[in-house]
Amino acid sequence: MVRVGTRDEGGRADLAGAVLEREGTLLVTGPPGSGKSTLLAALADRATARGGSVLRLCPQPPDRDVPFAVVAELLRTLGGLPCTERLPVPQRQAVDRVLRRHEAPSQDGPDPLAVRLALGEILAAAAPTLIVLDNAHCADPAGAGALACLPSLPVAVVAACPDAEGSPEFLAGAPQFTPAPLAVDEVAALLAVRDLPARLAGRVHRAGGGNPRITLDIVHALAALPATPHTLDELPLPARVRTMARQRLDVLPPQTRHVLLSAALADRPTPALLRRSTGRDVEDEIRTATQAGLLRADGGELRFTAEVFAAQLRDDSSWADRSAAHRSLTGAVTDPVAAAFHRALATDDIDAGLAADLEGAARTARARGDRSRAAELSLLAARRTPPAPHGDAQQADAVRRFVAAAVDAGRAGRVDLARRAADEVLGHATDAAERVRSLLAILDAAGQALDDLDEVFARATGEAAGDPALLAAVELRLAWKANLCDGDPVRARAAAARAAALAGRGGDPRLAAMALTMQARLERILGDPGAEATLERALAAPVPPEPDGLRNQPRYLRIRHDLFDDRLDRARDGLLALLPVAERSGETEDLVEVLRSLAETETRAGRCAPALRYADRVLRITAEAGISPGPSWYSAAFAEAAGGSFERARAYAVRGARASEEEHDQVFLSRNLHVLGLVQLVTGSAADAVENLRRVRAAETAQQVADPSLLRWPGDLAEALALAGNGPQAEELIGQYGSVARELGRSSALGGLDRARAVLLTLRGESEPAAVLLGETAARFEGLGLPLEQGRCLWLLSRTRLRQRRRAAARQALADALELFDGAAAHAWSELVREALDRLDAGGVVRASADGLTTAEEQLAGVVAEGASNREAAARLHLSVKTVETMLTRIYRKLGVQSRAQLAATRAVRP
Repeated sequence: MVRVGTRDEGGRADLAGAVLEREGTLLVTGPPGSGKSTLLAALADRATARGGSVLRLCPQPPDRDVPFAVVAELLRTLGGLPCTERLPVPQRQAVDRVLRRHEAPSQDGPDPLAVRLALGEILAAAAPTLIVLDNAHCADPAGAGALACLPSLPVAVVAACPDAEGSPEFLAGAPQFTPAPLAVDEVAALLAVRDLPARLAGRVHRAGGGNPRITLDIVHALAALPATPHTLDELPLPARVRTMARQRLDVLPPQTRHVLLSAALADRPTPALLRRSTGRDVEDEIRTATQAGLLRADGGELRFTAEVFAAQLRDDSSWADRSAAHRSLTGAVTDPVAAAFHRALATDDIDAGLAADLEGAARTARARGDRSRAAELSLLAARRTPPAPHGDAQQADAVRRFVAAAVDAGRAGRVDLARRAADEVLGHATDAAERVRSLLAILDAAGQALDDLDEVFARATGEAAGDPALLAAVELRLAWKANLCDGDPVRARAAAARAAALAGRGGDPRLAAMALTMQARLERILGDPGAEATLERALAAPVPPEPDGLRNQPRYLRIRHDLFDDRLDRARDGLLALLPVAERSGETEDLVEVLRSLAETETRAGRCAPALRYADRVLRITAEAGISPGPSWYSAAFAEAAGGSFERARAYAVRGARASEEEHDQVFLSRNLHVLGLVQLVTGSAADAVENLRRVRAAETAQQVADPSLLRWPGDLAEALALAGNGPQAEELIGQYGSVARELGRSSALGGLDRARAVLLTLRGESEPAAVLLGETAARFEGLGLPLEQGRCLWLLSRTRLRQRRRAAARQALADALELFDGAAAHAWSELVREALDRLDAGGVVRASADGLTTAEEQLAGVVAEGASNREAAARLHLSVKTVETMLTRIYRKLGVQSRAQLAATRAVRP
């Protein structure tokens, strides 16, 4: 049996269609709600769109007990059956009995062999190109036996059932395709359609496990709420989803539910852990849950296919059952932190000894970098602390533990826990420092979404009054908000300067260093030459070697300056040294920030493969933690625009821009729009690029961003303006930002402007000066170690040479660019250059053959006609599989064929 991969970024229908076309049969498997029927419908629609005839069957569960029910459905679907008159009498009688028996079950059954032979004749005469069999597991055994004639007919068959074991025998050995679960970005797209916040995508994805039906139910329920849920609130699960989960669970045997409850309560359940906790073999229960689509194995661990199943198990179980399961897990886990967690949840007792043990476990979790678990343990410890009648040390212990829970939750990005713990602190603490720390934890957990937290800021400011160090901490976060949400770096710099002064008076050098770092960051944005001196002051502050809040520390900003100034190897070395520190810290935002910078650094340096890996890791962490997605989608878009595909980069940038707008994050709104504009520019949509890059310019101007090395949009906008016919505006922009870049010594930013000037010269007919300038700019980028920028210059140089009718020089420029892009694994750019080479080899234009195929399409058609698979053709022609699939669709349409066999036949008769 051939098993086919389940995920294709170009679309599930594209991948499934390619397999069906190649193999002639396809079995689509997956749990209820996974999209099997939707995929079958898409494949049927594709066949119909190509002029094919589709026969659709969908037996239901009651049909399984009616002999030949599926055959009767097939015969009725075909209609009048004129071909039955030509059938031999036994076969004609068999068909008649099938129809009459289905209507009157008391009739004698037909001869199975006669039915099968008749069905073969009927289908051969009807000549459908595709038979779609949904719910194949519901086909009655007799009818499924008759359908065994299908593999011998010239017809493609696609069927769907939960798993291969329940499929009809004639599908044995058919390639299997399991629709991949919805990805987080696809969930975000569903939310966007209904104007729901993108930040909910991670939590909706975890709740539904990517199951389309469950996910859509959750999204519909969220959209139907009277008010859109705040991105910081807990995610409500609709009654319909809970009912569905309960129905799926209720059919399980009691023993299986018992084992699954332990799995739902365990942190990282494994078969071995469940065996130890239950004291017996659990393989049958695990198999039953897996076959029911509730559980899956993932690297030795067991995971619920959707969190709603685990949540429903916990909610429907009694306290006594949960307590017993936690007690069993306490003795079964090998990690003392996990043992303390289960021990606490196995009892409701208020116990000073238990509270102290939980506090110790929280310290261990914190030291490991697991801030989320530390917050949970501290919260449990506080709630197990005995009450104090006169405000003695025990009351102080409880408050201290609530504060620790809030701080850990803030650094883990767990807004739900931060708010819960902060409420307890504000309700019981009298010390201003403890109250302020709990409020700051809410702000820290919010990430980029600070715009709607003015009340928290105001309360923190009031609570901190009179304490310079506390006020400094609040002022620092006000600086973050002013920069990120308000787009006002001048006000942000003033707040950072106040924070630094207050921290100095309050005797907090760590906080002073963070405030000076923020001040230096804002001075760089504003083009203040004193930024470097401010950063040196921050670096000189006596702070611990591994302080909290890594992304706000001076040594991290020094690395960012190295990135801005194209000292990429130094930036990469510094980031790699910080990566394990960020991983140990347990601060999600810190880890994401370091990984994002690594993705950006590697992309600029022309190391696109690791850049994509870092960006992918950022996306996964963001989805799991539920933090602001705008920065992560920007990183993915930036990396994809070099090493992946322009289409994926466009999709990420659109989602990132929307998410940033939702959270009023002006910084990453500009960054996402810049990537979107760049993609539009290089793929030939100059007018669209102008529109988005002008939005970037307006935002950067409003924010008074003066340094063009931070976000290098001016050269891209100038190039887009030139290509869109706005030469004077392009020239004005080049002059304005060119003088700034020269004054600040921003060589690479100046190179981008010179590249745009060369495009402007080319369009004015001054091709030779343009070619000289492009060559000089390419050499400058080479000296800076920026191969992608160098290759882009050469790509533009080839266009200039073509205008001069110097085809050999143009081809050489493209060949040099391709060598650079291939060496950098910059697949998006490599494909762009290869297409340009194809056009050049075809004579400078895309010449069509007699049957309408371009040169590139002719080459692909020939390779496919020789029997190459899509993947083999992609390798031979140096294309992506997605490009091959897209080109094949065009070839089929132009030639009027529907299959590879027809394509081969068409090629064979050509003169």
